[in-house]
Amino acid sequence: MKYAIGVDLGTSGTKTVLFDEKGTVIASMTIEYPMYQPKNGYAEQDPADWYNAAVNTIKGVIAKSGVDAADIAGVGISGQMHGLVMLDENNEVIRRSIIWCDQRTAREVEEMNEKIGREKLIAITANPALTGWTAAKILWVRNNEPENYAKCRHILLPKDYVRFMLTGEYATEVSDASGMQLLDVPNRKWSEEICSALDIDMSMLAKVYESCEVTGYITEGAAALTGLKAGTPVAGGAGDNAAAAVGTGVVRDGRAFTTIGTSGVVFAHTSKVSIDPKGRVHTCCAAVPGAWHIMGVTQGAGLSLKWFRDNFCAAEKETAKAMGVDEYYLMDKQAEKIAIGSDRLLYLPYLMGERTPHLDPDARGVFFGLSAMHTRPHMLRAVMEGVAYSLRDCVEVCREMGQNVSDMMACGGGGTSPLWRQMLADLYNCEVKTSSSKEGPALGAAILAFVAAGVYSTVEAAADAMTGVDKVQAPVPGNVPEYEKYYRLYTSLYPVMKESFAKLAQI
Repeated sequence: MKYAIGVDLGTSGTKTVLFDEKGTVIASMTIEYPMYQPKNGYAEQDPADWYNAAVNTIKGVIAKSGVDAADIAGVGISGQMHGLVMLDENNEVIRRSIIWCDQRTAREVEEMNEKIGREKLIAITANPALTGWTAAKILWVRNNEPENYAKCRHILLPKDYVRFMLTGEYATEVSDASGMQLLDVPNRKWSEEICSALDIDMSMLAKVYESCEVTGYITEGAAALTGLKAGTPVAGGAGDNAAAAVGTGVVRDGRAFTTIGTSGVVFAHTSKVSIDPKGRVHTCCAAVPGAWHIMGVTQGAGLSLKWFRDNFCAAEKETAKAMGVDEYYLMDKQAEKIAIGSDRLLYLPYLMGERTPHLDPDARGVFFGLSAMHTRPHMLRAVMEGVAYSLRDCVEVCREMGQNVSDMMACGGGGTSPLWRQMLADLYNCEVKTSSSKEGPALGAAILAFVAAGVYSTVEAAADAMTGVDKVQAPVPGNVPEYEKYYRLYTSLYPVMKESFAKLAQI
């Protein structure tokens, strides 16, 4: 039996999991680390924290499992995207990494649009200029910390810094590189035109691989620290959502997943590059060679339910504590008592502005149709339905782009709710399934490692062998047209409120 390690480098911590060839978890370990916010809107982390967490979790899972290091076929790394790691000529980190949720780069986004043009930027990088993505951060350092920029010799993404420390190789792969806004996404290579327009020296960028290719080998030094065998291959790996797709079996056309975490994501696999000229969704290279993915994001998904729980569900919290059950379980039961449409009450989940399909930071949450007959359970169900409507918005953009989404997985905390899954099945009018594995990105990274090591011939073959389905929620035929009425009304609300949202932001 061969084994592979998946390292999932997240924002709050790094989780490392050791899997066998069937996708069974043999051992798992997580180490957390801090995020620094030196100013409002800033978000930074220390790359040394990521590396130390990776080393110690790899060492930990090998020790816990008792597996012989010689039987570990490979290592794959998944990670938070868009972070900027800058190394000097001695490979020392120059400054803390500016990570994905940092919002300091509004001026640099304008600079990118001025130098390149919004339409050309979307055509080449498949996405509009975004504050959280890496290119704008590089420009910010150059504009605001010229002494640091002058020292820079290598630019890496978070997981690729860990790779460098394990292998000594400056390498990245197509899915994570897609989130830098320096990659020619249709052609899966760095864009000379973009780099030239932004005056970024391409020699600072890492070599680009496919996600399932070998990018380097564990060095003697890294072997001594981790317990891995020197020479163990390290796969390209993938950005977090691309790795989660592989780990849930979303590796063929027609397959997609919905994640309801703090934000919500609809992620659809496609074998043909498809770019939204309006920039409402992200298009990136998939972790499957020769494929791409489309990703819509709704900002306030699980956040909306958490906000409602924290402010209005004290009774459920107390009862859940006394019963020894999860408070969200009781909230589900409360919402189940209310009919579809919450007795003509709709909720717009724009607590943090909106990304897909409106691209509007000024949008705000709304209860529409509130009357004296409505109770707290009505509002609770309306919140859950509103999030489901916003995710349907993401699916509609995918369908508009020619993607036939017919096989949907549900992930994230919200995906554990049978009621929420049923709402999604009815609104998407297709089956919504849950994965038999809860490891998502770590499993995806391990699958890519098995392919790189030659244990499986393709990503698809490995995913077929190592992933499976747990629960299946089919649409209820009578619910589909009922939800459709409310969804159509929901879609009409934002356009008539857009101007008012902008005015509110100016007060």
